Amino acid sequence: MSWALARPEKPAADLRSALIEPGIGEAIYDLACRIYPICRSITGPGVRETLGALGLHLPLEVREVPTGTAAFDWTIPPEWAIRGAYVRNVTGEKVVDFADNNLHVVGYSRPVRTVLPLAELKRHIHTLPEQPDLIPYRTAYYSEQWGFCMTHRQLEALSDGLYEVVVDTSLDSGSLSYGEYLHQGETDEEFLFSAHICHPSLANDNCSGLALLAVLAERLSRLRTRYSYRFLFAPGTIGAIAWLAANEAGVERIRHGLVVSCLGDGGGPTYKKSRRGNTAIDHVMTHVLRHAANEPKILDFFPYGYDERQYCSPGFNLPVGLLQRSQFGTFPEYHTSADDLNFIRPEHLGDSYRMIAAAIEVVERDWLPLNVAPKCEPQLGRRGLYEAVGGGSDGPVRSMAFLWILNLADGAHSLLDIAERADLPFAVMADAAALLRERGLLVRNGNGDAHKTVGQEPATASAEPFAALANRGPAAGDWRVD
Repeated sequence: MSWALARPEKPAADLRSALIEPGIGEAIYDLACRIYPICRSITGPGVRETLGALGLHLPLEVREVPTGTAAFDWTIPPEWAIRGAYVRNVTGEKVVDFADNNLHVVGYSRPVRTVLPLAELKRHIHTLPEQPDLIPYRTAYYSEQWGFCMTHRQLEALSDGLYEVVVDTSLDSGSLSYGEYLHQGETDEEFLFSAHICHPSLANDNCSGLALLAVLAERLSRLRTRYSYRFLFAPGTIGAIAWLAANEAGVERIRHGLVVSCLGDGGGPTYKKSRRGNTAIDHVMTHVLRHAANEPKILDFFPYGYDERQYCSPGFNLPVGLLQRSQFGTFPEYHTSADDLNFIRPEHLGDSYRMIAAAIEVVERDWLPLNVAPKCEPQLGRRGLYEAVGGGSDGPVRSMAFLWILNLADGAHSLLDIAERADLPFAVMADAAALLRERGLLVRNGNGDAHKTVGQEPATASAEPFAALANRGPAAGDWRVD
């Protein structure tokens, strides 16, 4: 599939229909299946192959950071490549083979060719005794080690004797690769999306995140937006650190950010707040998840996990949270061979995508409304708003949305603030506000920032001149298809 997309001639009805197409979950799942077999690590050809597959869906810029480059307190390590690895018994049978599953080799294992007795070989074998039929995922970054991973049943079946061990790998000067795509909006203020690309065949962690962001970026590239959207596909920890080191001067443009992983299982959803705990993205994601699931899990920040801990380190302190379905480390398939393509499902990927699309809708469509007839309730009937409500099942909800907006549209409450107070989904509130504005009952507070950090003092209300509304262009926060 090519990322070169035809430019639509007419605006879409709303952002939801522009981003969320029928079969979106299946599209994400298909891409996850494409990249799942690739053996990835923090450097090497597997990362480049994966970036190449993602690049068929969006105009991805691939960056190379040479071995030995300093990145704050870190140094880019030698590039790792693997051609094969196995353990063979005296009868010539390969008792474990990298060709069967790329989790069988400890990531970043140094090259080895030797013959060992079973007792010594066991010191280099990792298993999960409590999950005897699963292969664990293990790495040996930044250390001179080698090892194999197998099921505990395989290990128990090994007999005493000598074993030929071959690990055909290399650790040479090369580079660390990462990919990024910037969708330029009407402003330079950015929404950062980040997914780690260093794990081998683990479907939920993190083929799901890589595939979802690639599909999202492809759809978003068709739109004109208020915000600019940056998509980063980088190896965990060292990749984010390398990107921050190279882009330190520009990170002040980041207004919202999400690290994504584990988006394809049926658990959660789970949101881990930014280090500040009260940023706009924390407010947005808490609202979105409360209306997307019966019991979402909202976690305060803690300095362990994925790359949110780099973006939220005290020297940057960026407004970046972590979105997952099941929280990392809490499901039995985590970092095992059970995290395969049967573990993730298109319907869960689609639901995760819709949550992220809902968050984008909030940051694009949120604004600070001001009621131009604040003394008592305006007469809705003569403005055709009762007809807009209609007699459908959603009529009472939309009617309450009108009333909440008119009551709280004092220039200090954003639509998201009002949606939270009314306990209604943001999309309902945004659609209702658009109608009220169209009928001349709302204007935009010209000085306020709808995406203020929770707890900041609101800006002083200042309405646009009413007579100028008919001639003004789309407001910041209005979005449309290019």
